[in-house]
Amino acid sequence: MIRVLFCIIFVSCCLSAPAQADERSISDLEARKEAINLELSGLAYPSLRGGVGAIGFHSRPFLQDDEPLWIEIDLGQGRLIDEIALVPVLWRDMEAGFRANAFPAAFRVRAGTLEDQEGVVVAEYEAEDTLKSIYPLVLPIEATKASWVRLEVTRMSKRVHDERYVFQLAEIMVFSGLQNVALRRPVKFSFQRPRDPSGAWASRFLVDGSVPYLMDTASGHQSLGYLSGFGESPDIYIDLGAAYPISGIRLHAVHQSNHVPQAYFGDLGIPRHMRIEGANQADFSDAMVLLDYRVKRISDTGPIMMWNLPETNCRFVRLVTVEKNVSFGVSERLSRIGFSEIELISSGQNAALGKKTWVDSSLEAYRSPEQLTDGLNAYGAILPTRRWMEELALRNDLELELKHLEAALNLKYMRQKVILSWMRWIVALALVGSGFVILYSRLQAIRKEAIIRERIAANLHDELGANLHSIGILSDLARESIATPEPLDDILQKIRGLTERTGAAARYCSNMLGAKGICDDLVDDIKREARRLLVDIPHELTIENEQIFNDLKRRKRIDLYLFFKESLVNVVRHAKATSVQIRFSGNKKEVTLIVADNGCGFTGDLPRSLRRRARLMRARASVEHPDAGGTVIYLKLKV
Repeated sequence: MIRVLFCIIFVSCCLSAPAQADERSISDLEARKEAINLELSGLAYPSLRGGVGAIGFHSRPFLQDDEPLWIEIDLGQGRLIDEIALVPVLWRDMEAGFRANAFPAAFRVRAGTLEDQEGVVVAEYEAEDTLKSIYPLVLPIEATKASWVRLEVTRMSKRVHDERYVFQLAEIMVFSGLQNVALRRPVKFSFQRPRDPSGAWASRFLVDGSVPYLMDTASGHQSLGYLSGFGESPDIYIDLGAAYPISGIRLHAVHQSNHVPQAYFGDLGIPRHMRIEGANQADFSDAMVLLDYRVKRISDTGPIMMWNLPETNCRFVRLVTVEKNVSFGVSERLSRIGFSEIELISSGQNAALGKKTWVDSSLEAYRSPEQLTDGLNAYGAILPTRRWMEELALRNDLELELKHLEAALNLKYMRQKVILSWMRWIVALALVGSGFVILYSRLQAIRKEAIIRERIAANLHDELGANLHSIGILSDLARESIATPEPLDDILQKIRGLTERTGAAARYCSNMLGAKGICDDLVDDIKREARRLLVDIPHELTIENEQIFNDLKRRKRIDLYLFFKESLVNVVRHAKATSVQIRFSGNKKEVTLIVADNGCGFTGDLPRSLRRRARLMRARASVEHPDAGGTVIYLKLKV
């Protein structure tokens, strides 16, 4: 029964195991899941921007996916580049939510210098299925000096709404350290661009630094940024405390609105024409123009506006409003200026972080200008662009791994559930089986006890009864031989021998196997009992293949001997026979005993004592009553 239970458990485990299950244990998977969730809690979130703005750049549609296309970005002077980030164009799927749209299925990135127009392949990508992830694709590359970078598309994917092959991207970033050296650089392309009446698609939007995400990081607290009073556009001043080589500017727009839909296009607080100046004198007597920017259309603005600048040393920076924002339905009376953060990039770091900031307004500000350099936006801490893209890409990888982990855990939990269900059934079956085993054992014990009692009774009856009957016969002969001493002495010796055998039989009646001298030689015992019991009855004893009888197991020899003995006692007691024929025969499979007499016979079945002995020895016994008279007893015992 224990073997059966183990077999059931093994089979259930095998049947419930998935074909390609994760080999890690549940505890390992759960530990990895916890580690991933902990790591995800510290990464930037893919919060999507709203409002109106630039989307990116795309080609005209094609019927085949293998049309060779390329886009090349002029980096100017040779720069050592080490990472490329590609941001997909996003599409709102009405059923599945946001997804990437027509991201190239296969491409390679080639980089070279002005002297090497052929360049070298620095990265390759090929996907088995259409990319649907909204996250940027970050490609770390070996540090390579490059004056240009070319993206060569070898296989396009289908655009969602018309199922035609198109190449499109929202942004291409090429990093040298923390600096995006592709920012606002000239772009060339090998294909014909389609008409764009919306103004949201253009090659310059590939490198304007504007992506479809909001910088929603997992650290820092919310800062609403600075916003002037209505109708005001004061100049904004920053004191860096010392001269820094400024090589870039990032302007973070103020949070536009939490309402849905938004109250503004996305240009709240951004002047239509602004100028950023740098100086080393506090009165800006030595002012140098760092940036002069004019917003011509809504696509020129965004949550983050970035520029790379020729490196300029300055301590003081001011932002001057040349023309207020009155172009998109906001009157001059209600116009304002404001930003969430102003970053002045020097050696890849924000030199303005935590520096003194003020405005030249005499009116009370709507929000404090100190929030312009606190390193925070409406979602939390502000990150370098490269780190931001890397965190989003890492989040994508971890979320995919987490999805696979959860699937593996669900399979293992399901397997555990199946095994637990099997175990419940096994335990139930084991309890029921144990009950049956206990009941069966009890019944067997009772049966064995009954068999033992029956065997003891049979032994007492067959052995002691026959011996006592023989002693009675010999006593009668002794009384008749009182006058003749010689036969009397022989009879008394036989009586003495029988009493000793009877005593031994009485001691071992519960277990005849323990008695010494009984049926050690079955043939001799048979002959002796025949002479002793049939002393005054003519008889004939035939034994064929004597060795077979002595080779029987001792239990079978004793049972056969007692059956034979009881058969002779019945003849002597009841048959009143004058002749008895006894025949033993046997082979390797069975032995046969036949006892025939010519006595008065009897009606009915085999005597009870003989039936009992035959049952104990698991033999077949029967009786016949010939027409000529007498009785014939048959016994067949399997060897």
